[in-house]
Amino acid sequence: MAEADNTKIIQDCYAAFGRGDVQAILDQVDDNVDWQAWYGAGKHVPFGGHRHGKAAVSEFFKQIGQHMNFSRLETRDFVATGDKVVVLGHYTGKTSAGKAYDSDFAMVFTVRNGKVTTFQEFSDSAGINAAF
Repeated sequence: MAEADNTKIIQDCYAAFGRGDVQAILDQVDDNVDWQAWYGAGKHVPFGGHRHGKAAVSEFFKQIGQHMNFSRLETRDFVATGDKVVVLGHYTGKTSAGKAYDSDFAMVFTVRNGKVTTFQEFSDSAGINAAF
């Protein structure tokens, strides 16, 4: 697929997240997706860590919904090359532990044949560990 098509898929996923439509995101995820959220997050962070497969990604979004209330999720830049789409942005929120979390992020998606096959998220892991 063209880089513009891959970027559109990822932009659509962010739009779906913003309206709480997790199924629309899962529809864009490959059955065998490799998903790594919050590199460096401790085991006590419910949604951090590595997951494999669409069912595990569904559980990730369930955990996000239960343990993180975003007050701001801003995507600033979408940078695409080949099958990679990098999203740079910022989010602010409050954890289920009652603590604030605020961080810039870089999220790297691989899109093959119209589906997200890998996801990696880089943000303030020390901050998320402290917020839980």
